[in-house]
Amino acid sequence: MGKLQIAQDPVADDLLSTDAFALTAGMLLDQQFPMERAFAGPAKILERFGTLDPAAIADADPESFADLCATPPAVHRYGRSMAGRIQQLARMVVDEYDGDTERIWTTARTGEELFTRVRALPGFGEQKAKIFVALLAKQLDVKPRGWTKVTGDYGRKGYRSVADVTDPDSLQRVRDFKKAAKAAAKK
Repeated sequence: MGKLQIAQDPVADDLLSTDAFALTAGMLLDQQFPMERAFAGPAKILERFGTLDPAAIADADPESFADLCATPPAVHRYGRSMAGRIQQLARMVVDEYDGDTERIWTTARTGEELFTRVRALPGFGEQKAKIFVALLAKQLDVKPRGWTKVTGDYGRKGYRSVADVTDPDSLQRVRDFKKAAKAAAKK
């Protein structure tokens, strides 16, 4: 995997760059919460839980896991409910990809197949799935045939989403784009 700089924190970004489950869980957490804090969440889980092994997370006691996700600083604004989603994600990785998160994208033969797999993950709606496929393509060079078709505008050059965050400047550009898009939507 390539060197990511989404969390803007060296420890969290190293983890995102080397652990496919961390990256996928970070994307899951990226909603109603600042992007860099969402992507720092997996590092907090690793520090508190001791592993990001999907089988261990899937099999963890739900109450205890929710407690560690909600303990300040929480992994998300909605730490307890997101803990359940992370466990659902881990269970799906174990059951459908033999515990190997990276297989979600390394074994997809087409962009459509990759999008369908990502869209099926707990907490991944259509937009989030498009953004994650674009992130995989733009930053990790995962480009199955047809990936640009399924990502729409997120696959284009520019600063539209987390797929385009490569440093502090690009993070600010994405923020500016999102702010402008929200303002335009209110008109």
